[in-house]
Amino acid sequence: MTFEGLDIRILGPACAAGLIVLSTHVPLGKQVLSRGIIFIDLAIAQIAALGVILAQFVGIDEESFKIQFAAAGAAMLGAGLLAWTDRRWPHYQEPLIGTLFVLAATGALLLLANNPQGGEHLKDLLVGQILWVSFGQMIPAAVLSVILLAFMWLRRGRLTGLVFYGLFALAITVSVQLVGVYLVFASLIVPALATAGMQGKAQLVTAYAIGVVGYVLGLALSAMLDLPSGAMIVWTLAGSAMLAQLLPVVRRSHPSRPTEAAVFDT
Repeated sequence: MTFEGLDIRILGPACAAGLIVLSTHVPLGKQVLSRGIIFIDLAIAQIAALGVILAQFVGIDEESFKIQFAAAGAAMLGAGLLAWTDRRWPHYQEPLIGTLFVLAATGALLLLANNPQGGEHLKDLLVGQILWVSFGQMIPAAVLSVILLAFMWLRRGRLTGLVFYGLFALAITVSVQLVGVYLVFASLIVPALATAGMQGKAQLVTAYAIGVVGYVLGLALSAMLDLPSGAMIVWTLAGSAMLAQLLPVVRRSHPSRPTEAAVFDT
């Protein structure tokens, strides 16, 4: 282990990218848990990634803004489809989300099958390249995140139907370009799950703290150990969430395990 890799010129922008992602994902993660559609983020993120791959497949340069529109368009189409299925078959929404994820994932594999760099492209979209995020990528992402947060604040967190799915798709489109599919899922679910029993501002503050500690620690460890940053951050997010359970305010918020009699009574 060495501290030579702790270069603020590299880790600083990566930390900023993590904060941008967390800004919208922490409140949205709470919404996802309350709705019981845990894997919607994986599905929408994978659809956005499919949009990127499809755009590159037809010859659009990966540095072009058209890539962003392709990702956003694909994510919005997926969100519209899920909003429709949520109205039509609400009891089957979770398996439908899983099916859509599998279709998007295998669609990406088919499009990349004959691409010599296909494996590397797929790895970048899944694990991300947070260490190499540029300020040019972060500025539009930060602006859109501020707009989405302002909209959520004005709605007082009351997001329903197409409004929820559309806002969710836009947030995922931004984050998957910055940090990859796996880290999108972890950023949404891990802080929200760790603080699921808490309410109000305390829940948000604790969830944000878990996310920030996870990102900072993960980036530092990945630099010192020369390991993939996205994968390391996923693990440090999980570790931060587990450590948070040692705090009395977090531990007391989780409901006790039901007794055997109560289980049989239900």
